[in-house]
Amino acid sequence: MTSYSYKDINPLWSLVDPLTVDQAAALIAGFDPYSIDKSGDFFQDGETGLTDSDGIAWVWTAHAALANAINARKLKATVRRSAWERGWDEEPADDERLTNQVTIRPEDEAEAWNVEPHRLRVRGIVYRVHPDWGLTTVAVDDVRAWLMSRGFREGFFFPDATDAPDYLNPSDPRYAPKLAAAVSAWQANPNPKGRSVKDALKKYVREHAAEFRLTDEEGKPNETGIEEVAKVANWQDKGGAPRT
Repeated sequence: MTSYSYKDINPLWSLVDPLTVDQAAALIAGFDPYSIDKSGDFFQDGETGLTDSDGIAWVWTAHAALANAINARKLKATVRRSAWERGWDEEPADDERLTNQVTIRPEDEAEAWNVEPHRLRVRGIVYRVHPDWGLTTVAVDDVRAWLMSRGFREGFFFPDATDAPDYLNPSDPRYAPKLAAAVSAWQANPNPKGRSVKDALKKYVREHAAEFRLTDEEGKPNETGIEEVAKVANWQDKGGAPRT
């Protein structure tokens, strides 16, 4: 089994869906959720008990971004709040509220038929006004879509991400094959070898036609598309073979 630092993300987190907001924040920041102390103020090694705070601010920032997006309804979430059953002499704190309507639990209904007259026992439930981010959950696909909308495409939620710019990334929703082909051909700077730059560019694009979706149904290069790409990438638009 591969050895990991206690702050490294366990690969099994890719199986967890949905995630709590606390967990998602840690993963966005690049840390294993279980490496963070319950207080959220620092990291703690569960085996050695050692603590450190190097990088914890990244988690806080990711958490703030998620919470604000959920509150602004820009990120879908199943919002949950912590609650407790009210006792006879217990009142809600400043940040708590008492419910007016309570969903009766099955055991309450069963208990009601054991008394005369038959009645359901009313329960007072006190809940916290603010969401509990350790209980509130978000779907992985929703988090990924939200991150992409913010221009963020790296880390745990993008395992197949590359270092290539968006316009060269085939998985980007705005990927344009001809644009990618023109940029790649220009960057390749193919050696003309006595031919015109345009012809050299066409040769390069033709050799990479399948990569840039410039082939027909039979797999043959699309010469019209190749010509268009070469025109865009050509930096010697006066024509003719390069001077020696």
